[in-house]
Amino acid sequence: MSRRVEIAEAAITTLAREGMRGLTHRAVDRTARLPEGSTSYYFRTRYALLRAIVDQLVEHDAVEIPALTPGDLDQFADAAAVLVHQWLTVGRDRQLARYELSVESTRRPELRAPFVVAGARIRAMVAAQLEAAGVGEAEEKADDFSAFLDGLVFDEIAGAGRRGLSVDRLRGKIQAMLNAVTS
Repeated sequence: MSRRVEIAEAAITTLAREGMRGLTHRAVDRTARLPEGSTSYYFRTRYALLRAIVDQLVEHDAVEIPALTPGDLDQFADAAAVLVHQWLTVGRDRQLARYELSVESTRRPELRAPFVVAGARIRAMVAAQLEAAGVGEAEEKADDFSAFLDGLVFDEIAGAGRRGLSVDRLRGKIQAMLNAVTS
């Protein structure tokens, strides 16, 4: 792992645990257990650090989303349930960081632009997989399905609905949504 990636990962962890106000170059140095000044050497400005986080989150998505490749919608639901469960457990910090950045991007157009591009890329990957599973109007349905997953993850992590969903319960919810979206 390169030093830039190491710092971006530490920044994700710091943002998830400390929030936007707690995300400083020094805090990231502490999280990464690097000498003071290391983060600012690689990412001179706050925007550069925020952009590194966005880019790293997008990189994770680019690896994880294609792994959903379905043979049919049942297999797609199975794979999506496993992925969402990962996001809710071992990937929880990444999701929290994503939500922090999403809110921040509503006030910072320079941060919003990469989010819009990343979101479109993710929805296109989901649309391709739905199309491969034989779903018509895959682009529109990918938008709905992606919004559903976003809402499900948000509710589980930050909302009032925290239920500790198992892979099996997630599979049922995702299958129901796929049935609704594709009918």
